[in-house]
Amino acid sequence: MNDKSYKSVMSRRKEIMKASVGVDYDRYELDGIAFDYEGLMKDTSYPIEEIRNIQAETGVGCTPLIELKNITRLVRSISEPGKGARIFLKDEATNPSGSFKDRRASISVARAREFGYKGVIAATSGNYGAAVASQSMKRALKCIIVQECYDSKGRGQPEILEKARACEAYGAEVAQLTVGPELFYYFLLLLEETGFFNASLYTPYAIAGIETLGYEIVEQAQSIIGKNPDYVLATHAGGGNLTGTARGLLKAGADTTEMIGVSVDLSGLHMASDSDFNLKSFTTGHTGFGIPFAVLPDRSDVPRNAARALRYMDRYLLVTQGEVFYVTEMLARLEGLQRGPAGNTSLTAAIALAKELPEEKTIVVQETEYTGAGKLPSAQLTFARNNGIEIVRGDPIAEDYPGKTISIPERYSQIAYKEVNMTELKESYIKQLLKQGVTLIESDYDYLSAELKISVAEAKQLVKEVSGNVDPKN
Repeated sequence: MNDKSYKSVMSRRKEIMKASVGVDYDRYELDGIAFDYEGLMKDTSYPIEEIRNIQAETGVGCTPLIELKNITRLVRSISEPGKGARIFLKDEATNPSGSFKDRRASISVARAREFGYKGVIAATSGNYGAAVASQSMKRALKCIIVQECYDSKGRGQPEILEKARACEAYGAEVAQLTVGPELFYYFLLLLEETGFFNASLYTPYAIAGIETLGYEIVEQAQSIIGKNPDYVLATHAGGGNLTGTARGLLKAGADTTEMIGVSVDLSGLHMASDSDFNLKSFTTGHTGFGIPFAVLPDRSDVPRNAARALRYMDRYLLVTQGEVFYVTEMLARLEGLQRGPAGNTSLTAAIALAKELPEEKTIVVQETEYTGAGKLPSAQLTFARNNGIEIVRGDPIAEDYPGKTISIPERYSQIAYKEVNMTELKESYIKQLLKQGVTLIESDYDYLSAELKISVAEAKQLVKEVSGNVDPKN
């Protein structure tokens, strides 16, 4: 009988993960800091056509690409003459459980069934749990969802509580925990005790499942507008959404399409803080996940994270909470689509970006999610008020303060975005490496070049500039 103490379980994490994922990550470790990322992705996945066939078996994918004609018309009414790009929406809410995460869950669960596992486990606060539960039922596997749900006072956000009910409705067993380090410990403990498959968000299987999303976007754009989209916007949290979509775009030949990540700006709120937990009106798709996972992707629950946003992200834009709530209502009122704030985060940035671009340019917002009672702005705003957050109407850029004030625009011309400096983000990535006390070797620069989407010479220069400002003790 294995020791179930926190220290003992955490010391066995590597062997538990290897047994529960079916991947020998050590095979892909190279000299220095590098690992064979493309080798990992190739060896552990299926060809794209096979992925599509697997997803078709459980009704996943082939979602519509919808032109938001009324919103585009509105954007052009407030833009300079000749400006106002066309905005399209990939409606992922038509997947079985209502989000793009059915794509990543479908491949993970199919792999679990192929490898002979009796069930799957996933740690998630929301849509992914519902997706894993739904796909598990379709494949006749047991399912356990471990959910970080409450603060220390037992309060949970409407959005999270609703997703727990959805998981249970699909037949999953849901373990609801308070925010804190016990989530990963309990997750490992369950994996070891049950021998179930780890349907992690960050395995190659999960990323491969999203590649069909990017692939479909190119096919549909070619059919509808006769060319590849100029821009694809993806809401960025842990990086899997953006990574999988970008890989799919590239596999479909859209190598000049600009890939833009978007997050809600929740600067100052810690993603794992008990005191901050219920001050966030967005449980994912915000900077508390987006920035940490971009600059230190291997913080995930597998030895090497297959979601690596900086390999694929050309730009990174931030929007405010109030703007997303406003756009959620705009989408319902103008386009007759009631969808949740995760996809509407990217739509918010798309509206602001479209004002700057020529009319002949096209923007695709690459996902929506289904909105239930917990995702309606009214439920989240009421919860915010009950936690002492002030709700005002005004200029979001000037008046929105995460954890204190949510400022909802008074008019659509106030929708804007804030640009994240990509060079600073890449510098942060290198700082995280150097703080671990690593000594870089020559071959590491090829790896950094791919990781940061820069040349080898630029990687060397960036390391040189950063290394003089890093204290490994801090």
